[in-house]
Amino acid sequence: MSIQIHNVSKRYGKFEAVRNVSLNVEEGELVALLGPSGSGKTTLLRIIAGLEQPDSGVILLNNQDATLQSASRRGVGFVFQHYALFRHMTVAENVAFGLRVQPRAVRLLGNQIQERVQELLRLVQLESQAGRYPTQLSGGQRQRVALARALAVQPKVLLLDEPFGALDAKVRKELRRWLRRLHDEIHVTSVLVTHDQEEALEVADRVAIMNAGQIEQVGTPEEVYDHPATPFVFDFLGKVNLFHGRIEAGLASLGSLELAAPEHIGQVSGPAFGYVRPHDVEIMRHEEEGEPAIRAHITQISGAGPHARIELVRVDSGETIEAELPKLRYQELGLRTGEIVFVKPLAIRLFAGSPPV
Repeated sequence: MSIQIHNVSKRYGKFEAVRNVSLNVEEGELVALLGPSGSGKTTLLRIIAGLEQPDSGVILLNNQDATLQSASRRGVGFVFQHYALFRHMTVAENVAFGLRVQPRAVRLLGNQIQERVQELLRLVQLESQAGRYPTQLSGGQRQRVALARALAVQPKVLLLDEPFGALDAKVRKELRRWLRRLHDEIHVTSVLVTHDQEEALEVADRVAIMNAGQIEQVGTPEEVYDHPATPFVFDFLGKVNLFHGRIEAGLASLGSLELAAPEHIGQVSGPAFGYVRPHDVEIMRHEEEGEPAIRAHITQISGAGPHARIELVRVDSGETIEAELPKLRYQELGLRTGEIVFVKPLAIRLFAGSPPV
């Protein structure tokens, strides 16, 4: 089932949770709604589910207007952050619950329900836990039971609201990989709400990045990370170094660093800023002729792991710079805290105006 959202808005009193949002989700696609708390992603998910009504705009499911349709008629499966399992029921009974309360006209027979439950428990790799109760399971197992229960009624759309948010980092990483494999197997149209950038980029076919009730950018994980459309998207998707400066006649001056800015050549001179990710920062022992570089001294080094994280302070402005170097490069340089070195941005994205607060 495809989902089309056209110009949807939703207010709560004076607070505008969703502002004129449009988004298409193709049949069988997994789209992540990614953004900080309060960006409107859960409100939009609830509107898709029919748990909230938009103040304006239209929701189409398979090109049919579902804006005023009740949640029970939309064929939607919902998975919440906190499992919402029935503690007095076994795993198998929890998964079967939705099947047993369906209208008599569409309800499966007893043996058919048992077969469907066994099939789903195999799918989520919990066959051996069928007779256990939720309190006897780990957090990751409970969330898989919740997902199996949502899939039991064969929903046309699967909606997941921060499904791994209550789990620890290691379990969360294992489950999101499992979810991606599961989706590739069942191909149900899915919308995942998350504030975890890594989760969205790893799991989703496409990512819709939300901010202050609006969508800033929609694209594949590679598109939004490698080609962010706005300063917010660049800043939100991972760590960045911020450089303040000005643009004039196609030349950007960022402190002692001067760079060509041909994409801004026709713009009026004024303030500008640049973003550079830590892994796009090179550190050199000596300044190379003709290569723009920044003089800085090293204030902190964390060498554990496959990458060394270096914190530096610019000599010209006092601004902090973070760099991530491959372990071999770090060892080759033999860096020490307190040393003066030269920093060279390998990829800098320039924006006219002032940076977002």
